[in-house]
Amino acid sequence: MTATTATRRPLELFGVDGLLTEDERDIQATVRRFADDRLRPEVGDWFESATLPRELAKEFGALGVLGMHLEGYGCAGTNAVSYGLACAELEAADSGFRSFVSVQGSLSMFSIHRFGSEEQKQEWLPRLAAGEAIGCFGLTEPDFGSNPAGMRTTARRDGGDWILNGTKMWITNGGIADVATVWARTDEGIRGFVVPTGTPGFTAHDIHKKLSLRASVTSELVLEDVRLPDSARLPHATSLGAPLACLNEARFGIVFGALGAARDCVETALDYATSRVQFDRPIAGFQLTQQKLADMTLELGKGFLLALHLGRLKDAGQIRPEQVSLGKLNNVREAIAIARECRTILGGSGITLEYPVLRHANNLESVLTYEGTSEMHSLVIGQALTGLAAFRG
Repeated sequence: MTATTATRRPLELFGVDGLLTEDERDIQATVRRFADDRLRPEVGDWFESATLPRELAKEFGALGVLGMHLEGYGCAGTNAVSYGLACAELEAADSGFRSFVSVQGSLSMFSIHRFGSEEQKQEWLPRLAAGEAIGCFGLTEPDFGSNPAGMRTTARRDGGDWILNGTKMWITNGGIADVATVWARTDEGIRGFVVPTGTPGFTAHDIHKKLSLRASVTSELVLEDVRLPDSARLPHATSLGAPLACLNEARFGIVFGALGAARDCVETALDYATSRVQFDRPIAGFQLTQQKLADMTLELGKGFLLALHLGRLKDAGQIRPEQVSLGKLNNVREAIAIARECRTILGGSGITLEYPVLRHANNLESVLTYEGTSEMHSLVIGQALTGLAAFRG
């Protein structure tokens, strides 16, 4: 195959478009155009300055991607595969964009949609879907990441009210959020609360000097005697299983999203390798470079086929948590390996923000550990295989 007839879209080798419906392809194309026109031209500057413009929330809302897989309350009600494809296109621009949409839709909105009262849904979901309000999800604590059951944040009854005290850490959107879903320990077990961020005693402190997910707001939440009425409690969240169900929703988006970053890296490396001349020929003409490109394309395609299969299972109502762990573990692990390998093809050019590959690699370092570390997902899979829990040594 000569360079003039070569494909620069590696997933074409797998015939993936034929596996999607027309609606799914249309949604994917719409989000890709938005990413190309609005996000890519600015993302290098946003990454370098560690900013995420708040006005993007309304633009994401107008695009229809906030809570797009939820039904009613201004949500688009798409299928899971369409949501996954949107995540992939957003993360192909930057993981920070997919993280924003994922936290807004699959954590903040999903927690209210699945476990909230009708009043909570009516108050928050239409505004969150439109991007007129921004949500965050307060589960992780400074000393309890992989083990949320050990959380120290408490909620105690005081008459008809609740008093919340505690600290949450690594909270995406925290510093710009209008509402937080906060999980706390009570005498009855783990419960969730819908907390407007203007409530007295609630403060958010942004985390600075990040080397990853710089085009994203990451914060610490501090709750000091935050008083809430009982109507703020999520009435259908009665155990730790509730926040874990929310995390499973978010992980599903990552299964697709990480592949978007990987695809962008491979396509960038292909373009670079076919134009960069060394020893009087494009470096794409050397066997070692082609070996790298072939291996990366194989892993990218296998990851996409896995993601699509999991999406079909989810749409059929048949997906299990350990299957989401399979997808998250494999696809993020392979995506970060692809990003690093693509950097080697770009050589010195690969370390600049002129090209996206090292930015993607840095971002994927965060994706590798949030929503469950690789080690935790390995243990989830191990428990599914053996019936033995190995989470404690």
